[in-house]
Amino acid sequence: MNTVLKVLNFRHACKKFDPEKKIPQEQLEEIMECARLSPTSFGIEAWKFLVIESDTLKQKIRPACWDQPQITDSSHVVIILSAPTLVNKDSEHVRQMFARRGLDEETTNAYVQRYGDFHANEVAPRMNEYAWCSKQCYIGLANIMTAAAAVNIDSCPIEGFDKNELEQALELATDKEQVSVVVALGYRASEQPARFRRAAAEIIEYRS
Repeated sequence: MNTVLKVLNFRHACKKFDPEKKIPQEQLEEIMECARLSPTSFGIEAWKFLVIESDTLKQKIRPACWDQPQITDSSHVVIILSAPTLVNKDSEHVRQMFARRGLDEETTNAYVQRYGDFHANEVAPRMNEYAWCSKQCYIGLANIMTAAAAVNIDSCPIEGFDKNELEQALELATDKEQVSVVVALGYRASEQPARFRRAAAEIIEYRS
């Protein structure tokens, strides 16, 4: 079997973590490196990965996460933050992300203009900047879960939270960063339950 398929068959939304088991620092850093290497549209990287190790802080944010035990029983909680202000076409961040490619000023300006046109014509008519940033964050989320599963570490993606309450508990400056999604990491306390997926024929269509 394809190695990635084996990893994805291991992965499931773990609801019961063993609170006594902690992820080794080296493996945690490797998982987060996979997050850092995740792609973003135009390479803008308007995100931040907040890794929570503190039991005290996990207790503090648990009520905002629908009081789910995964928050406090897991080894680590990763909160993926989006930075909507960074994706504005006129922001210095956008220019820096293109300029780091070592291109001449004319070419950099052309990339910034193309990005601005895309943002104005494809992003803005359909969603706000927070929503667009969050789409990128979910790519990082997927890579975190897959990287964790590759070393037999379990995960649970969490959208069940009160965004405003969680941001207040984290004392975020929401004019700069906002919570997009949460994922708990650790080791399962019980066997993986049955998992259900729709048949491939129902959701995969090949055209030639």
